[in-house]
Amino acid sequence: QVQLVESGGGLVQAGGSLRLSCSASGRAFRTYAMGWFRQATGKVSEFVAAITWSNGSTHHADSVKGRFTISRANAKNTVYLQMNSLKPDDTAVYYCVASEQDGDMTKSDEFHYWGQGTQVTVSS
Repeated sequence: QVQLVESGGGLVQAGGSLRLSCSASGRAFRTYAMGWFRQATGKVSEFVAAITWSNGSTHHADSVKGRFTISRANAKNTVYLQMNSLKPDDTAVYYCVASEQDGDMTKSDEFHYWGQGTQVTVSS
């Protein structure tokens, strides 16, 4: 099966930065897009950012535009999320996701591969 492994989460003060990483392993698959969703306690999953593998086109949720940047390392099926100017509202479990087909990348149902999640906690 395809396995997605996230790293880089942790505790940070408001205004600080973190960089999340996600690498795919296991069964070879034809990556169309990879991205990030997040889920705060008691809330539904929320789209954060996604990147199309073919050309590197990106999309970021309005709530994170100008603060978060998604990027990729093609050869390793690896995606990053650089998070700057973090706010307490960014506190959530962040999930790496991957898709093999075209679709609306802002919808969680479009991604059938999910990582285990990494906790990001922003204090103050």
